Amino acid sequence: MRSTGPVLAALALAACAPSSPARRGGPAVEAPGPIDVTLGTTDVFEVRVYGEADLSGTYRVDADGTIDFPLIGRLRVAGQVPSEVATLITGRLAQGYLKNPQVSILVKEYNSKKVTVIGQVQKPGTFPYLVRMSVVEVVSLAGGFTALAAANDVVVRRGGKTFKVRAADIAEGKAPTFYLEPGDTLLVPERMF
Repeated sequence: MRSTGPVLAALALAACAPSSPARRGGPAVEAPGPIDVTLGTTDVFEVRVYGEADLSGTYRVDADGTIDFPLIGRLRVAGQVPSEVATLITGRLAQGYLKNPQVSILVKEYNSKKVTVIGQVQKPGTFPYLVRMSVVEVVSLAGGFTALAAANDVVVRRGGKTFKVRAADIAEGKAPTFYLEPGDTLLVPERMF
């Protein structure tokens, strides 16, 4: 007679292992596309220069896409990602001001990147874009759907494209998550009776 110990142990381990949403019968989560993290006007970020408290601080990108940085002067930062801005400041500070400067950037507010929600939500309006923001999250920021909302007929406008999004199904785990991009507009229509 064969021992069933190893087989039972393997089954027990398999039962304890986490399963993917697809294995549990739920929908797979749709991965977001490339995310735009470039800086734009009115964005706020913190610059930290290691060991230099006087050079560290918080900056808001001016209307012309620049900031005024101590010792260096005006720097164009709009259209650049935070790591490019850190490299720019590091290079300028190394030109006769500091020996081996170490600069890091932390974005606090992406004010230049917004998403707009109109239609059957409690508080329609424009909201700051957050990285990996989903349709469900922005509807929540807008106070949720009204009683008249057609929650599975949400339309997302992105540039010249439109997407129909089943937001109620997403919230219930029945449809893949739909991630937003900066500049998207959500239209929540009224239910047809």
